[in-house]
Amino acid sequence: MIFNFISDYLKHRFTSKSRHGTHSPFVYKLTDEVIYDFSPKNDYKSIEAQRKKLFNDHSEVTVTDLGAGSHLNKNRVKKVSQIAKNALKNPRLAQLIYRLAKDNNPKNIIELGTCLGITSAYLSKAVPDADVITVEGCPQTAKVAYKNFQELDLDNVELQVGNFDLLFPEIIERADRLDFVYIDGNHRKQATIDYFNWCLPKVHEGSLLIFDDIYWSKGMKEAWEEIKSHPDVTVTVDLFWIGLVYFRKGQAKEHFKIKY
Repeated sequence: MIFNFISDYLKHRFTSKSRHGTHSPFVYKLTDEVIYDFSPKNDYKSIEAQRKKLFNDHSEVTVTDLGAGSHLNKNRVKKVSQIAKNALKNPRLAQLIYRLAKDNNPKNIIELGTCLGITSAYLSKAVPDADVITVEGCPQTAKVAYKNFQELDLDNVELQVGNFDLLFPEIIERADRLDFVYIDGNHRKQATIDYFNWCLPKVHEGSLLIFDDIYWSKGMKEAWEEIKSHPDVTVTVDLFWIGLVYFRKGQAKEHFKIKY
């Protein structure tokens, strides 16, 4: 599996483009002003300080994994520091998701896969006026995330704990529409396709769906291709680590691979 992942990464590097190879004005602007904006932001500092605290937290939690699990550590009892090292999105990716949220300026944000809450914090800080709902399957990691939210003084985040398959449809049902959805959990083909299909009745022209780990496995790659081919999808951006899905009406269907 690791060999296939490395092979896919190298292939992506050779076939993807920078902003200068992108002919779509929308994707060029997105790449130039959002994806490749590596300037420091004040919001990053407190969240990265919290990440460092997690790296030094050697307390143990019992992990309940309802998804596809981890390639790195299959033990059920793990140190918080191990989870922080192996499971958290690295700063470069977490900050990209922050910029994507800030650029999209959604009224509501849904995240599937809270983990320890670092990416949730980035989403909260990116759009302080948005309602952020984040869902975590593991009660003990959710407790750590909740503590992080308190220490970062985040007041626009609602943390729900339980099975995505049960909670996500309820969250969608209550929403008038879906503005920004980040799916980072249960990396199985059918689950990913189900989550996408559940979102469709509530997406609109300004919606952004982000799928994490689209090269995680053969099944995830197949799920990504199926999502791309859906007639409601007009633009996708494949950044290898994550895939962006847009529903911009009146725009020709195009798929982009961007180096990141």
